[in-house]
Amino acid sequence: MKTIITLTALILLFGCSQPQTAAPVAEAPSAEVITVATASAITEKDYTASIQGKVDVEIRPQVEGFLEKVLVDEGQYVAAGQPLFKINSQTYNAQYSNASASLQAAQAAITNAQLEIDKLTPLVENKVVSDYQLKVAQAARKIAVANAAQARAVVASAKINVGYTLVKAPVSGYIGRLPKKRGSLVSPTDPEPLTQLSDVHEVYAYFSLGESDFINFKSQYSGNSLNDKLKRLPPVSLVLADNSIYPQKGRIDMVDGSFDKNTGAITLRAVFPNTQSLLRSGNTGRIRLQQQHSDALLVPQTATMEVQDKVFVYAVGDSNRVSKQALNIVGKSGTDYIVKDGVKPGDRIVFSGLDHLTEGLVIKPEKAKNTAQVTTPEKSAKL
Repeated sequence: MKTIITLTALILLFGCSQPQTAAPVAEAPSAEVITVATASAITEKDYTASIQGKVDVEIRPQVEGFLEKVLVDEGQYVAAGQPLFKINSQTYNAQYSNASASLQAAQAAITNAQLEIDKLTPLVENKVVSDYQLKVAQAARKIAVANAAQARAVVASAKINVGYTLVKAPVSGYIGRLPKKRGSLVSPTDPEPLTQLSDVHEVYAYFSLGESDFINFKSQYSGNSLNDKLKRLPPVSLVLADNSIYPQKGRIDMVDGSFDKNTGAITLRAVFPNTQSLLRSGNTGRIRLQQQHSDALLVPQTATMEVQDKVFVYAVGDSNRVSKQALNIVGKSGTDYIVKDGVKPGDRIVFSGLDHLTEGLVIKPEKAKNTAQVTTPEKSAKL
């Protein structure tokens, strides 16, 4: 028993006398690093637009009656002055004939009154009759003249009404829907027009800018007044409903006089030529505006990560220790973010492999193999 205790003590003493081996230090992981730089960039932003013809006219009847003829078809192109509808004119022709007869009677009354004056004038001069009778005749003539003028106005009104029974196109353009058919009773008080006529050789695209967008929009261009700035605006593009680009460029020619107090936005108008009539009133689309950014701070999207709707990068400190930095992004240009705050020119950030990093980790920086998107001087993309 004594021998066993002695042997155990010797074993413990030998074990305690052996030197402790230190745990191996983990090598810092490698990570591609780039330096944040500035460059010129162009961003594009789309704004929903509604399209209208240069002239959109509701065609309404000016007189009441039965629609006798429909002289055009839906979608037909018509020239200014071309007849569109014929309203039954019998009633108005009768009114015109009656008014013409009344005018002739009034003119005859003038003649009769003048004859009476001519008869009494020498008698009064020779003092055969008193001048009272002459004055009565002269007053009668004035009444006859006034009646004739009134009758003439009635004739003119009746003639206008007869003309209104033939509805003509006030401008050249395309006919819209024709809700009223032949035989329908039409009236100026109808809530629905006979049709709508659109002059679309040029079209207007109306879109709205928020207050901050409008301030940025104005600040890009030189000029003492808004009209001066409008003259210096570059052409704008129209993106159609199928995401294709309308082949012809437009120009912004109008800015509304005030902001809408309900939406906080202001309306602008762009004019587009429409020589092939590809666009019609009621089309929708998007106006694409370009904005020039000089010395924009660009960060590749591949060098960022998104957490809870915020975008972060891993910044590399002097000791190669990484820290997460939130970015204030103002737009996109190609594959880059345009950054306002969060990093500054000359800062180093991790370019790839962000999902393997943690806050405060020390890395071994390596030059990124592909940083073309950072140094490209001129970029363009849709916001």
